[in-house]
Amino acid sequence: HVQLVESGGGSVQAGGSLRLSCAASGYTVGSGCMGWSRQAPGKERERVASIDRYGNTKYADSVKGRFTISLDGAKNALLLQMNSLKPDDTAMYYCAAARTSWCGGIYPYWGQGTQVTVS
Repeated sequence: HVQLVESGGGSVQAGGSLRLSCAASGYTVGSGCMGWSRQAPGKERERVASIDRYGNTKYADSVKGRFTISLDGAKNALLLQMNSLKPDDTAMYYCAAARTSWCGGIYPYWGQGTQVTVS
């Protein structure tokens, strides 16, 4: 069984920072595509960042330059460093993974989500 568990969410003032973590079990980080998506009430789900098994990263224009996605192989975790947070970043953030080496397809594995609130 693949399990993804997010942590690190919370409430922060505009301009502040948070680091989200996604601990994986039954799946080795770096073996396939992994990413972070977010969804705010009444809005569509948005892919904010991804990283494939070769280290290639992609970011949504809305977060580029402020967010950084990375892997922690020692902890088998996916990370998302979020700086210069804005109220529009308020959403539930979800970790996702796939067996595919390159990103672009569907994510079959998802975490439960962690809430980020920026005021």
